[in-house]
Amino acid sequence: MESPLGIDDVARRTGLTVHTLRYYERIGLIAPVARAAGGQRRYAASDIAWIEFLLRLRTTNMPIGKMQAFARLRGAGDATVAQRRRMLEAHLADVLAEIEAMRRSAEALQAKIGHYRGMEQSLAPDSTPDGGPLDDPERPV
Repeated sequence: MESPLGIDDVARRTGLTVHTLRYYERIGLIAPVARAAGGQRRYAASDIAWIEFLLRLRTTNMPIGKMQAFARLRGAGDATVAQRRRMLEAHLADVLAEIEAMRRSAEALQAKIGHYRGMEQSLAPDSTPDGGPLDDPERPV
């Protein structure tokens, strides 16, 4: 088992700031972290795994209020497993819908880029497809 890490180490490892880690603990996203004799936070591997999962939720744009609700259910124990699963299933459906919307938007952007490339070529009648002038006297024929 890994030895517990201090808050600075966890901040470096997760990419969160020390302030954000303290904030997450204050608002209940992270359960109160164990403390060393001097009062410094000591994060266990399970704390870090939970923080990494929170980061995944954040990456998928789960609102912080929903993250807090999920954390409360998690803190309530195994009796809430079905509720947590349903919550994640609903969120996954939202994520997949967003991915599909982004895919359609990316296709529209690609089509528009292709349209503009075609316009550029048609607006430059004195150039070849590679952009060089057709009547360049220096160009070998």
